[in-house]
Amino acid sequence: MSEVGRMEFFADRMSRFEPTASSVATAKARELVDRGRDVILLTQGEPDFPTPEHVKLAAINALENNKTYYTPTGGTAEMKEAISFKFKRDNNLAYNQDQIIAGNGGKQIIFSAMVTTIEEGDEAIIAAPYWVAYPDIVKFVGGIPKIIRCKEINKFKIQPDELEAAITPRTKWLFLNSPGNPSGNVYSESELAGLGEVLLRHPQVRVLSDDIYEHIIFDGINFHTLASIVPDLYDRVLTVNGVSKAYSMTGWRLGYAGGPKDLIKQMTKLQNQNTGNPCSISQAAAVAALTGPQNYLKERALEFQTRRDFVVNKINDIGGLRCFAPDGAFYVFINCSGLIGRRQPTGKMTSTDKDVVLYLLENVGVAGVHGEAYGLSPYIRLSTAASIENLTEACNRIRSASQSLF
Repeated sequence: MSEVGRMEFFADRMSRFEPTASSVATAKARELVDRGRDVILLTQGEPDFPTPEHVKLAAINALENNKTYYTPTGGTAEMKEAISFKFKRDNNLAYNQDQIIAGNGGKQIIFSAMVTTIEEGDEAIIAAPYWVAYPDIVKFVGGIPKIIRCKEINKFKIQPDELEAAITPRTKWLFLNSPGNPSGNVYSESELAGLGEVLLRHPQVRVLSDDIYEHIIFDGINFHTLASIVPDLYDRVLTVNGVSKAYSMTGWRLGYAGGPKDLIKQMTKLQNQNTGNPCSISQAAAVAALTGPQNYLKERALEFQTRRDFVVNKINDIGGLRCFAPDGAFYVFINCSGLIGRRQPTGKMTSTDKDVVLYLLENVGVAGVHGEAYGLSPYIRLSTAASIENLTEACNRIRSASQSLF
């Protein structure tokens, strides 16, 4: 088949997105590792703690008791009961089982929400910097991402006047992510209330609240989610979460959401026709994660806070770089504007944040992701889900590389 023939075979929508920048950066770094290079991987959003023992035991028990068959599409009754329990305990949100869906990771939940609601030309408001998948999912289903480039001085949080100005008659969704990836921003109760005032004036807008980093929060800050802070928006909010980040279960692929009954029904209908139910063993493990001991979550958050403090102090001591201390998640979003316009030892000009990221990878073996991938330049995202030893070495290498620019 000719190249033209191959292109005609594939649907146009496949050209609306690319593989995520973090996966591309990770693949490139691993390629270098396979060739014998010493590379510190700080690209992926994956906790470096093990899945808790009681969660693994629940999975083993499910296997030994032959819980290996199809389950209801949106999750077992036990899974939905555990999700409902979690929402009430942690967020003071009451969801019945017909308002809950469990899927194969949070990404599937988000994808299903967009597929079932977005028509060609509908708009979704997304605050930059954003998780890389948000705009691509919207574009894939024919929607238009309406990007608000948030200011560093506001810790990259969308302001009520910015939201008001972005809403049009075609606006169908607002994406909220708190704590945020890549910025680590956390919306306070008053900030959510301010956004809620705007949203109440625009009843056509639904909100996707991505709370996946809920339990990774620092400095005694309290977590809040929109549907509980602005009860009048309860029927317009899809609250998305999962077990990947807090419980170190990225490979188990179990995400979930609570929201309006009619939306959950349509998402379940779609899931029935693509993946069917999430893995039965993963559901059993997730029940244990959500309903079992929770005290270790604070211990892990404190460890992430220690790493954050260490990396922020080290980075802010390097000429040409700066970053504020994020309030949650496990990333630092580094302003690298001071390195733009400088030459590398080879004479090559460093013109963009992507150039900076490639320079760090190829010259000193530190793998990060460029800010442009998250909708905002010039920045670098580094994951702090790594040992202090690796983070120390990475910061030392970044210092050396920065000093070599002229």
